[in-house]
Amino acid sequence: MTCPDRSLFSARPPVLQRRARARTALALALVGLTLGGCKSVGLGDVTGSISKTDSVLPQSDAALRQYSEQWGRKFDANQGDKAAAINYARALRALTQFDQAAAVMRQIAIKMPNDMEVLGNYGKALADAGRFEEATEVLSRAHTQERPNWSILSAQGSIADQMGDHATAQNYYHTALKINPGEPSILSNLGLSYALSKQLPMAEQTLRDAVQHPAADSRVRQNLALVLALQGKFTEAEAVSSRDLPPAQAAQNVATIRRMIAQSNTWRDLQTLDGRKPQPAASKPARARQRVVAGPATNAPIELAVAPR
Repeated sequence: MTCPDRSLFSARPPVLQRRARARTALALALVGLTLGGCKSVGLGDVTGSISKTDSVLPQSDAALRQYSEQWGRKFDANQGDKAAAINYARALRALTQFDQAAAVMRQIAIKMPNDMEVLGNYGKALADAGRFEEATEVLSRAHTQERPNWSILSAQGSIADQMGDHATAQNYYHTALKINPGEPSILSNLGLSYALSKQLPMAEQTLRDAVQHPAADSRVRQNLALVLALQGKFTEAEAVSSRDLPPAQAAQNVATIRRMIAQSNTWRDLQTLDGRKPQPAASKPARARQRVVAGPATNAPIELAVAPR
């Protein structure tokens, strides 16, 4: 999926976990629930790249809020400052203040209506806010056929996935991969798109390719764990998840998927391909397994990191 650019499980700092939970993404298609993607997500810019106007987002709550305040003051002092607007909006998105981020980018987009970097960030902010039609229109102007941008293509793909048009989404990802072959964030989004279109073997292979890339991060691995679990490969899913999470939390995550499969016709439908059903896994001693992400137990829905960043 991009969270979710982007994941089901989380090995992220609390603020980024919160951002993912707040996002609208693809679990609606998987389990009939509304997902906070990535929304994936904090995920930094999962479907984007850091440009000369971007700085690296802090990873802690306190540092991120300080970063937001710093760039907010710069933006307030000069609302025509492109770097201030982009970095302030990125911080707001990481803090799940999606509408405010879109408002900030709208102001700079009015001043710079032809700046493709501004339009790209504006379109992603609109997508974060769930304004998909507006985001689609803005992102269509953020690059050209003569000079396509893989980051924008991947963002367009994640929006198409969230709108249920997986074939179009996959075309976007394949085009993005022609520009940036092997980019793990694109492959991760493509793999999740395959999962949503009930092509789980292709989803697994694509995500296996993604995790082999040196730049692949925990989100990519957790997306692979999701697809493995959907096919009933629970032991392997837990092993992959344990690369980034404590063993107990990885076990909790896989147990959550198993319960959802047992309780949801949609999950069982996704999990069954060409008449083949997953092999039952050996039972384990019962334990308290109440959450997908670290922190208090929650009813927050499962997350995929396919959403544009």
